[in-house]
Amino acid sequence: MKNQKVIKSRSFFFLISFLFLTSLISIKTLKKVYPQDIRISGSELFSQNDVVKNSSLNFPIRLIFVETNLLEKELEQNLSLKNVSVNRELFPFGLKVHINSRIPIAYGERISNNEKILGFIDKDGIFINKQNVDEENLSKLTIQVFGWKEKFKKTLSEIFIAIENYELEIIKITFSSDGFLTVEEKELKTIFLGFKPNLINYQLQIINNLKNELNNDSFSKKIDNIDLTYPDKPKIKVFKP
Repeated sequence: MKNQKVIKSRSFFFLISFLFLTSLISIKTLKKVYPQDIRISGSELFSQNDVVKNSSLNFPIRLIFVETNLLEKELEQNLSLKNVSVNRELFPFGLKVHINSRIPIAYGERISNNEKILGFIDKDGIFINKQNVDEENLSKLTIQVFGWKEKFKKTLSEIFIAIENYELEIIKITFSSDGFLTVEEKELKTIFLGFKPNLINYQLQIINNLKNELNNDSFSKKIDNIDLTYPDKPKIKVFKP
C-alpha cells in the first residue's frame, strides 16, 4: 500500500514536471528574437546587425517562426560565405549562427550596372565583396581577376587548381565583356585562351609544358604573346628585333 502511494506520488511529480517543462518550451518558442539574442561564432568580422540586414526576416520575430534554412541561404549569398549554420536555442534563448568565411586568393573586379566593383576571389571562383574579407588574409595575394561573372566560377577554380599543381605563375586573369579569356603568366607573358571553357584544362597543360620546355631558355624573354584559342595549333608571337 505504501509502495503504491510512493509510485503515485512520483508519477504525479513527473506529470507536473512534464507539463511545466512543456509550457515553458511553448512560451519560449513564442518569445520574440531581437538582434541582441543572436550569437555569432566562427568569425569576428560579422555582427548581429549584419545578420539582420542581410536577411529577409523581420526582426524582432518569434523564435518558432525563424526559417533557419532560409536564413542560412540568404547569409551565404549576401555575405559571400562558404557556409552558415543557424540553430534556434531555448537555453540560452536566441539564435546561434556559426559562420565559415571564404578565404581570398586573388583580387577581383566585376561589373554591375556599368559600375566597377572591387573585391576578392576565393579558390572556388566565388566573388567576395571587400567588406566581407578579413584584411589579415590579403598580404600574400599576387593574382588579379578582371571581368568576373557568376558563369566564370568553374573556369577560375580550374585555373587556381592548376596554379597549385603546376609551376605556373599566373598573375592576371581577364574576361572581356563577351567572355574572351586572357591570362598573363610571369614568364610566358600574355596568353589568349578564348571562348571555350571546356578546353581550359587542356590549355593549362599546354601552358605548363611550354613553361617547362622554355625554362632557362633565353627565347622565353622574347615572347610577346601566345595564342591557345585553338590549343592544337598554338601560335607564339615574339618581339621583333
